[in-house]
Amino acid sequence: MDWVVVVDDDVINLKMAGEILSRHNMRVTALRSGTALINYLKGNTPDLILLDIKMPGLDGFDTLRKLNSMTTESERIPVIFLTADENEESEARGLQLGAMDFIKKPFVPEVLVIRVQNTIELVRLQRNLEAEVEMKALENENLSMHVVQTLAEAIDAKDTYTNGHSGRVAEYSREIARRYGYSKKHQDEIYMMGLLHDVGKIGVPDNVINKTSRLTDKEFELVKKHPSLGDKILKNIEEMPKLSIGARWHHERYDGTGYPDGLSKTDILEEARIIAVADAYDAMTSHRSYRDILPQETVRQEIEKGKGTQFDPVFADIMLQIISEDTEYKLHED
Repeated sequence: MDWVVVVDDDVINLKMAGEILSRHNMRVTALRSGTALINYLKGNTPDLILLDIKMPGLDGFDTLRKLNSMTTESERIPVIFLTADENEESEARGLQLGAMDFIKKPFVPEVLVIRVQNTIELVRLQRNLEAEVEMKALENENLSMHVVQTLAEAIDAKDTYTNGHSGRVAEYSREIARRYGYSKKHQDEIYMMGLLHDVGKIGVPDNVINKTSRLTDKEFELVKKHPSLGDKILKNIEEMPKLSIGARWHHERYDGTGYPDGLSKTDILEEARIIAVADAYDAMTSHRSYRDILPQETVRQEIEKGKGTQFDPVFADIMLQIISEDTEYKLHED
């Protein structure tokens, strides 16, 4: 049963609206002032409000303005203004405040019922559509995450010595971002960037990536191409325009001596500065062909030493805080 609250200081209007709507199987609540409505809505959520404009104390406009300040747009109950005036200025003012419609007094029963029913149904359809769109968006996000995780696993599989590297870098990056104050949405974005920061390695020969001895200058130049290759792969994904940030700039250094663009300090985008610290940490805490996982104290010292040269000091300090809290040294490759 649809529920309508009617607000009017005229008892006759309240009685008439109540009788008309009740005959059409609607629940009706009658109130005589804007203040009474505001208090009533603190514990009740009707489907629609019929609100008179001219009332003692708070008029209809002031009442609606106050209601708007108390709720978010998605929570607002639809309002139809009741008016005895043929005033275009009042209608424009009411619509600007968010009123759905106007009904003239005295009521024409058929018009009142149709306007009320249509407005309730319209709002219901809008909210159902919004919920459906939100659900589909979430499904798409989950699908995108699954695709990205699968791609990250394929990248890691290319390198014998980086099992799970992309996932760990993504986790560390998200935690640094969380502690720095990023929103949940922004944390999820940097997680995705972290997962794909090494996507450009797809274009580097396997024998170079998996070489156990020192790389030649020519081989190192091939490796240094992976940020640009990653950027080229990711930058055209219109649905996630930031995705390429980590791929292109995770090897830039705070002092400007990194690659591929030789950027420094805040010219390096913030997300890339975060991923750079996370990437370096995981490199030191993972197995390599030429060494085992480094001791935690050595890792701490290297991060400390890199502050202001390799790393943004702010994000290096957050990583150092994470290290200090990891008293059993669990944050490393298994």
